[in-house]
Amino acid sequence: MELFELRARELAKKIRTGEVSSVEATEAVLRRIEQLEPIINAYITVIADKALDRARSLDDKRARGEDTGPLGGVPMAIKDSIIVAGTRTTAGSHILENYIPPYNAHVIDKLLDAGAVFVGKSNTDEFTMGSTCETSYFGTARNPHNIDRVTGGSSGGSAAALAAHECIAALGSDTGGSIRQPASFCGVVGIKPTYGRVSRFGLIAYASSLDQIGPMTKSVEDSALVLSVIAGHDRRDSTSLDEPVPDYIAETDAGVKGLRVGLPREYFGEGLDPEVLKVTLEAVDILKSEGIEIVDISLPHTEYAVPTYYLLATAEASANLERYDGVRYGHRSGDAENLYEMYSKSRSEGFGIEVKRRIMLGTYCLSAGYYDAYYRKAQKVRRLIKEDFDHAFGTVDAILAPVCPTTAFPVGSKINDPLQMYLADIYTISLNLAGLPGITVPAGKARDGLPVGVQFMGRILDESTLFRIARVLERNVGYLNVEKGAV
Repeated sequence: MELFELRARELAKKIRTGEVSSVEATEAVLRRIEQLEPIINAYITVIADKALDRARSLDDKRARGEDTGPLGGVPMAIKDSIIVAGTRTTAGSHILENYIPPYNAHVIDKLLDAGAVFVGKSNTDEFTMGSTCETSYFGTARNPHNIDRVTGGSSGGSAAALAAHECIAALGSDTGGSIRQPASFCGVVGIKPTYGRVSRFGLIAYASSLDQIGPMTKSVEDSALVLSVIAGHDRRDSTSLDEPVPDYIAETDAGVKGLRVGLPREYFGEGLDPEVLKVTLEAVDILKSEGIEIVDISLPHTEYAVPTYYLLATAEASANLERYDGVRYGHRSGDAENLYEMYSKSRSEGFGIEVKRRIMLGTYCLSAGYYDAYYRKAQKVRRLIKEDFDHAFGTVDAILAPVCPTTAFPVGSKINDPLQMYLADIYTISLNLAGLPGITVPAGKARDGLPVGVQFMGRILDESTLFRIARVLERNVGYLNVEKGAV
């Protein structure tokens, strides 16, 4: 097996014992990036020199007998909506094309303390707005399982980089399914932690009450490892939870016998592709064989999740993106004759079509005369959706559902039909509205060879149970490697 194919824990152990060096591992990943990036476009920025300098310093530290941390020497990709000091951070947008931030996001400091090596900033839909990774100013990321298919969005760059072995682990962010959906499309593991479990300090905001940073990895065990590193309280994020972080890795293998998993009937109705249904039901059979009790449940307000999400998310986006005006951040038009024109042209030139569409939607629903009819009503429905989950978790330990109604669709097939693109998130959005954790784990492949993932949803701060169930499924299904010749 090549070095770039290893999982994070496996590689960290080999580096720790001196079997390989961090420089060797980083060089292997960088060669892989150089080979595949012209096809996959998983990265916006590759930082090869910085990565090798970092790897050398970690090898020197280990040679002196010092501890390099649980991720010591492991090459990682960071979604380009997460700030890394001194490294170009664009959020996939022209308006931030040349932005070099002066500080690190909280999660970046935590990963550096744990010994991670950053090889690049991965591709994302512009300001994380999209379900396909096609709205990036820097071009479409391609699915390594079939380069004519999308990766999913908005963390599609991180998912594609993992599936193509262009990194060992990665970070993404999830506002309406942006970790879980691309993880399903690309056959990797992605977890959206409980809202507040991981600090959002340094994450470029889309919708602040929904955004959450989370790990994307090649295995459940690696997901537990990376979450153990980045979770915890941060006083710089007022929504950060001051709760102890469990030993996720130890709890991953705690067993599942006797657990109760709910199947929400609203997630298995019209619109679900038969191939996705088949793989999901096979996952259910595996869980039964492992001693898990399957329970029929209802989440009755699920049908309102998509409109509720797009009202709230776009309202918050219209406020968060107000700061990009050509003065305080980002692109400034060179073709303006007065102050008004400078604001107008800077934003017109800097933002893409999807971002403009969501700003317009958000501004409209917050405007005088429509606030009560749309925004306030959406907040009330959000409460009902949260109460659905509270009621369900009175009888089950976790919920199993499809991640997306279909497998990865063809590039370009939905980019001009925003409603169809928004419906791709129909099974993931509710969890963000409720602030609960959810994990996507590969469950098999459809007849066309594309990966299908399933998601497990859990109680607040109960990521441990999700890891336990996901690990059992992973042991039975295995890893969904890219077929030879696909890239």
